[in-house]
Amino acid sequence: MAGEALAPLRRPYGLDDLRRETSAAGVTGTVLVQTVSDISETEEFLALAAASDGLIRGVVGWVDLTAPDVSDQLARLRTLPGGDLLVGIRHQIQDEPDPHWFARPDVRRGLLAVAAADLVYDLLVLTPQLPIAHEVAATLPDLRFVLDHAAKPPIATGELTPWSDSIATLAKLPHITCKLSGLVTEASWTNWKPADLTPYTDHILNSFGPSRVMFGSDWPVCELAATYSQVTTLAQSLTPTTHNQIFKSTAESVYGLQPM
Repeated sequence: MAGEALAPLRRPYGLDDLRRETSAAGVTGTVLVQTVSDISETEEFLALAAASDGLIRGVVGWVDLTAPDVSDQLARLRTLPGGDLLVGIRHQIQDEPDPHWFARPDVRRGLLAVAAADLVYDLLVLTPQLPIAHEVAATLPDLRFVLDHAAKPPIATGELTPWSDSIATLAKLPHITCKLSGLVTEASWTNWKPADLTPYTDHILNSFGPSRVMFGSDWPVCELAATYSQVTTLAQSLTPTTHNQIFKSTAESVYGLQPM
């Protein structure tokens, strides 16, 4: 979060903020997702979820996938307050300087531990990393993957390829779901309009189908371009016939959330 452009985000965000935003948007359940590569954040998130009176229904946390004791780390997290709300693991692959990081043997061993723990793996990758994400995911059919932010398509420039081709290829793997999230910040922060996003959301829905697409707010990062309520309303307008699936059923199924 360095740099002047991200300065508006450099403040604490807590449960009171989340309750205010979700209440205004009519959202009654959320999944809280990892932001830094630090297991102490995951411990904090689990405790926060336990104290949220059901508003946070699941946590996607972080463990060091390259560590030899990933299984033990996951088991320990589940013994902590809120540990039963751990539903997935994520790592910022997008920030790794090694383009083949995701295919490393030690990372694969960690992914197998995530699968053995019956957890989801959230894929945070950029468009150039989609081919290697496909390569790895294709060899791990027992691990449920969720593609975050649809791999951040180049909405600001209006380009579709090669993003669209890679998305269509990835979507052929039945154990991968896509989040309809983080799109407004890939458009012009100050001048975006729904029509700018439509070609991308249409392609996501056509490639994955509603049963493998879920809404994600990307809050508070979305505040750089839109409010929580705005991104919720936007997603509703772009998915007029599939609200219940995209805003509820897909996430409950993929993350194993208890139905509300």
